[in-house]
Amino acid sequence: MTRTALVTGSAGFIGYFTAKALLDQGWRVVGLDAMTDYYDVRLKDRRHAMLHQNAGFSAVNARLETPGVLQDLFETHQFDAVVHLAAQAGVRYSIDAPRSYVEANLMGTFELLEAARAVPPAHMLLASTSSVYGANTQMPYTEADKVDAQMSFYAATKKATENMAHSYAHLYDLPITMFRFFTVYGAWGRPDMAHFKFTKAILNNEPIEIYNHGKMQRDFTYIDDLVRGITALIDAVPPMPGADPIQGDSLSAVAPHRVVNIGTGAPVALMDFVESIETAIGQKATKIFKDMQPGDVPATWADTTLLKTLTGDAPTTPIQTGIQTFVDWYRDYYQV
Repeated sequence: MTRTALVTGSAGFIGYFTAKALLDQGWRVVGLDAMTDYYDVRLKDRRHAMLHQNAGFSAVNARLETPGVLQDLFETHQFDAVVHLAAQAGVRYSIDAPRSYVEANLMGTFELLEAARAVPPAHMLLASTSSVYGANTQMPYTEADKVDAQMSFYAATKKATENMAHSYAHLYDLPITMFRFFTVYGAWGRPDMAHFKFTKAILNNEPIEIYNHGKMQRDFTYIDDLVRGITALIDAVPPMPGADPIQGDSLSAVAPHRVVNIGTGAPVALMDFVESIETAIGQKATKIFKDMQPGDVPATWADTTLLKTLTGDAPTTPIQTGIQTFVDWYRDYYQV
């Protein structure tokens, strides 16, 4: 039988590619998105328009946090899987507009968990972020690390959703996987992402701002690799308490709940990242070096052992390949 998935944030960057991958695998996909104006809505419209080319896709334009919306969807569709990607993203914006993070990330996730409690899917996968590791300096980050020192309100809300999900998994036997992703990039990305901003500035002969004077590292993860990890985890359902955990598992002792890193597992220096964009464009950037921004961290690096154990795979796309693909898309999309 054809399986049905709910993808929240389906008009977003990661949501679009996740929905597309599931459709390509033969799933029916219900996509929920509020189409907010945090960035250019035309990008979101184009993504949804492409998904609508597949007859298995249907879209719902609504806010997660609106009471009853998710309850009605769960009752109507009896989802086999839920991939929860809708959220208010961005570290910097969470300093300027924290209330939007409470509404979308906390209240939205609460409504999702309540709907799942009433009509349980076989598996729920909820997006978290590498930002929850916060002030941790021991790397690579592993899922078993203590994560109690978030550096931004965005990260704090995502860690809160991990805790909320664990409580519902424990109380109602809901199988839940939280996946922490690491600095995702690629075509159709958000305009507030570094690779997008740098490419736009260089092509417009404008300077780019380099924070912490370039002394930063990120575990950049290409969008195709991330989505392959998400979809592969759907069938890696966390077992009920009492099952023997696999080697290095993050499985809870009291709930069908685990956390999984999805990253490349190889941090890249920020200046090397910039150089890959310069090479792809064929033009050097004018650089303005600045101090570290509030809420940011100097480095991220994922241990992907658990992802490999659960799925047999892990991200492998080299930064040069991923950036060249993005720049080619950008030139085509914006006719540069």
